[in-house]
Amino acid sequence: MAKVGILGGSGYTGAELLRLCAAHPDLDVAYASADTQAGSRAGDLYPSVAAAYPSLAFERYESGAADGLDLVFCALPHGESARLVPELLDHVGHVVDLAADFRLHDPALYPEWYGQAHPHPELLSEAAFGLPELFRPGLSGARLIAAAGCYVTAASLALAPFVRAGAIETTGIIVDAASGVSGSGRSLKHTSLFGTVNEDFTAYGLLDHRHTPEIEQTIGAQVLFTPHLAPMTRGILATCYARPAPGGPASTADAIGLLADAFAGETFIVVSPSSPSTKATLGSNCAHLTARVDPRTGWLVVLCALDNLVKGASGQAVQCANLALGLPEATGLPTVAVYP
Repeated sequence: MAKVGILGGSGYTGAELLRLCAAHPDLDVAYASADTQAGSRAGDLYPSVAAAYPSLAFERYESGAADGLDLVFCALPHGESARLVPELLDHVGHVVDLAADFRLHDPALYPEWYGQAHPHPELLSEAAFGLPELFRPGLSGARLIAAAGCYVTAASLALAPFVRAGAIETTGIIVDAASGVSGSGRSLKHTSLFGTVNEDFTAYGLLDHRHTPEIEQTIGAQVLFTPHLAPMTRGILATCYARPAPGGPASTADAIGLLADAFAGETFIVVSPSSPSTKATLGSNCAHLTARVDPRTGWLVVLCALDNLVKGASGQAVQCANLALGLPEATGLPTVAVYP
């Protein structure tokens, strides 16, 4: 049994990590920090986990608090992980970071997209990118893993197989994606209030959303990324548009076949002719994909749906942790969604 810690356990991704670890036969949550909720019990803040954690209380993080743990999940706001990870690496076996602090390989991209220089650029080359279906070899036994974000996971699973096969042009790709409000976290803000989100649908981060360079790095192509906020709690639906390259998929059957071949044998990937639904992924670690080739306009359309808190965050982090610890990759992760 591996002893794990969760830094930032009071946020939505922290709560999802608690849920997933409770069902995991090989992960024991021995420590959970949450500065804003220090002293409160996890089951009081999130009654959904009360039965699994009757006495676990959130603690304020202090240096050395994670000593002796086998693995630590960092479910912290962007910027916080970069400050703590170097110290953690001296005291724990593995760190899986759910923030963007170690995802980008080029340190010059952080001032451009995040507004400040990276405090530890020497660690960027060490961090394994946590999207197992695309980068599995680098995750086995990795000391530091930067788990891919939710938008990036959806877009990359949809597009990377076509880029890697040379089947689409690598410029002018469009990613149009909508996310549930849980993607913005638990912190109170006007843009996530019920009265703001309900009966509304809005685009944001126009032309300059910070996940753009992460998508481009992951798939190896240029994208125009536009995220949207949808009036739902969970889920992401990414609709991606690209021009087929010479010799690329000539029909819908070709495009779906390429996806099916690329993800053959993958436990958490469902490729189907049906249009994917966010509800079909609720609570599961699966991504659902399909594709179309439009003979009238010549465009390839690829769609991906997933749960932004599971395959887009905490589930993916557990999947990466399994690989880092040498456990079977699918251990403790649900493939069946909650429905209706």
